[in-house]
Order: sequence, then C-alpha cells, then structure tokens
Amino acid sequence: MESVASAIQRLGELAASPPVARLATAFAAAGKEFALVGGPVRDAFLGRPVSDLDFTTNASPDEILAIITAVTDAQWDIGRAFGTIGARIGRDTVEITTYRADSYDGASRKPAVAFGDSLEADLARRDFTVNAMALRLPEQVLVDPSGGMEHLLAGILTTPGGPDISFGDDPLRMMRAARFASQLGFTVDEATVAAMHALADRLPIVSVERVSDELTKLLLTDDPVPGIRLLVETGIAALVLPEVPALQLEVDEHAHHKDVYEHSLTVLRQAIDLERTRPGITAPDLTLRIAALLHDIGKPSTRRIEAGGVVTFHHHDVVGAKLASRRLKALRFDKDTTTAVARLIELHLRFFGYTEGAWTDSAVRRYVRDAGDQLERLHILTRADVTTRNVRKADRLSFAYDNLEERIADLREQEGIAALRPDLDGEEIMRVLGLSPGREVGEAYRFLMELRLDEGPLGAEEAERRLTAWWVARSSAD
Repeated sequence: MESVASAIQRLGELAASPPVARLATAFAAAGKEFALVGGPVRDAFLGRPVSDLDFTTNASPDEILAIITAVTDAQWDIGRAFGTIGARIGRDTVEITTYRADSYDGASRKPAVAFGDSLEADLARRDFTVNAMALRLPEQVLVDPSGGMEHLLAGILTTPGGPDISFGDDPLRMMRAARFASQLGFTVDEATVAAMHALADRLPIVSVERVSDELTKLLLTDDPVPGIRLLVETGIAALVLPEVPALQLEVDEHAHHKDVYEHSLTVLRQAIDLERTRPGITAPDLTLRIAALLHDIGKPSTRRIEAGGVVTFHHHDVVGAKLASRRLKALRFDKDTTTAVARLIELHLRFFGYTEGAWTDSAVRRYVRDAGDQLERLHILTRADVTTRNVRKADRLSFAYDNLEERIADLREQEGIAALRPDLDGEEIMRVLGLSPGREVGEAYRFLMELRLDEGPLGAEEAERRLTAWWVARSSAD
C-alpha cells in the first residue's frame, strides 16, 4: 500500500498524461462531467500497475462518440446498449461509460439498463467500495462516497451498500469477492462473507461463460488459494467446482497433510512457484494451475480401506482425468485446455515409478511420447506434487526427477526425442510395402513407432529391413 500522498501524485501524473488530459479537455469543452473510475484509482493507491483506463461521464453514448471522435485514433460502440464506448488513443485503449442507475428484476443477473445523472449514484451501484472511487477530471478531485479509501487502508473488501442487496442484484459479485481477495490480498468482511453463504444458491442464474471467466481470473492471480478457500467455505465452490470441496472428505495417503484438499492447495501454490522459475514460461499458466488444483479429484470415488487400515486410491489418476474433462466441458472451457488438463492428471503419477527402479531408455522415451506437448507442464506438476515434510524423502524425489530430466535432455540431444517419430513416414511405408492408404499403413506405422521407442533411431535402411520382415511374418500368420 502506497502512502496517500504518493498515490495522489501517481493519479496526478496519470491525469496529466497526454491521452487522459486530451480526453478530459474535450469533455470539459463540451460541458460534460468526466472521471477516471474504479480499478485504475484503486491500483494507484495500492502501488499496482495501472493498465486499463476506465472513465465515466454524464454524457450519453451518442454524445461520448461525438466528443471523442476528434481526439482519438479509433472508436467502437459495441457496448453502446450498456452506455459504453471504446476508443484507442495512441497506445492506450480506453472505455467511457455513461453514468448508470440500473435495476434488477431478481430473476436474472442482466439489469434493466438505465442511465443516471450523478457520479455518486453511479459509484454506489458498483461491486466493492475499493472499486467505487473516482477522480474527477480535469479538476483532479477524489470522489469516495462509500469509504473506499478507508477500506483500502484497512485491507477490507465489502460492498458500497448491503451485501445481500448487491449480491442479490448480481450474484457473480460473490465470485468477484473471492477473486479480489486473492488479487489484492484483502480480507472479506464478515457481513459480506455471511451474504455469500446465504445467497450462494442464486449463482446458477449467472451464465456458465461468466462463471468460467471469473474462475479463470481467480486462478490467474498471484495466489489463488485465499479465493478458493472462500468459495469452498461459502458453498459457492460446491456449485461451480464441486470436486474441490469434495476433497476435504478424504485423507491423503502420504499421511502428512490434513486431507487431500489441503494437499491440493499446496500443490497449486508449489506449481505457481515453479512456474515462475522454469524456462520458457513468461505468464501465468491456466492449464497448469487447473491441473494442479484438480490432480487428485479422482480420490474420493476410488478410496478404499485395505487390510490393516491402509487407505488406497488405486487408479485415481485415470478417474480424475475423466472427472476433470467432464467438469471443464460443463464449464465450457476450450477443447485444448480441457484435453491438456485431463492428460496431465492422467500422467501425474507416472514418474513415481521412476524411484522404484531404474527406467530403461525405452521407458524414458515413452514418458516423453505420452506427455507430448505437455512435457514441461508435467515436469512442474510432478515436482509440485511432492508435499511431504520429510526432507530426506523430498530431496530423494527431487534428485530423482533431476536425473530424469537430465536423461531426457541427453536422449533429446542424441536422438531428437523431442519429436518422436518412426524412421519411416507413411509415404515411405506405402512405398516399401506396396500399400495404398488404409488400416494396414497405420498398423505398420505403430510397429515402427514401438521399435523407435524400444531401441531409439534405427536409420532408414534398418527400418526398411525390420518393416519388411514384420510384414512377411504378419502375412504368413494371416
């Protein structure tokens, strides 16, 4: 949290920047109010980077468009029905919205759009007090009718009005509370948490796409765990991602954690820590984070009590992959993300066999083949899945995985295993065997792939000899 004086200075510098000053001057010349609002004002006080520039005004959408056309490089009115006009001015993209005074019918989160005539009334309808502050321009006067500054200083998240009214109007704000708790590191006040408990069952009126978008934003924060905990504690996760709260019922087989739920949150945090240090990863990785959170969701349905009271979760990797795929499809995540997450969950236990006996080069090649383009994520997930407090055991697993990665690197250099393919492609197979495209070509391709995995590169001549011998033996058997 920056000092108020330094935050005011940052806001002053922002207000004086060419794009903002140009817009403020244009609206003042037209006799219209104009203010920087919401996130940029909040982030200036928090010392966070100010990126998206959102403004509000008493000008109508048509008036906004008329005012900005002469001072911006491009304009778009896709949000005109909601009072929002977008524009590009230099390198900056801005949104300018007419004061709103919406009302809700209680059956849908879509409001009956109504334009207002007061900045203070517009701020009162916003989601949280820390987002309900504005800087009037060009005067540079801070407007804070709901005590947002006080809540920023205290690190508290609450709504401008009663949270039951706010969440009743727009249930998605409950998920936004969880996201901001993680994003800002704030504590959600007791009344707001109580309203989340009481109104969780209203969330289904929100579209799946909006829920998924908010869940994604939460997972992409620096530390999603506080927000996830809040969703679980208030019953919202049971509606959105029920497999996560279900993990609380199970005991982790390592017996070093409270339960699988706590283990999964630890794995998520450790994956994020590794994500920041691994080469080639430059941004938060949604696929990796979903896989880390959900990697053990197959445990509840596979839990068994064996002789002697030993708890097992046989095949929870395969079951978990299917459950994750089903859930992500229901949440309408894209196909690539869904497929990748399921694959990571299915493979997340594969490495632990490596410590039980030396893998052959063939086993290493198959590990790389099965991981495919998810190999780097699998490296991270597997390392993050080690949450034991036994330092010696943790070091042993870490050293073993170091060794596996070294072997992969060596084989990649020697054999090019980054792109595991047979020594002959489909065209060459058809030439050697005199075949036309069809099922038999696929069988021959798979035969050569198994040779490649078992023995490494053979070379074209040896591959042709082996392929021909296999084909003759196969034909004789038929």
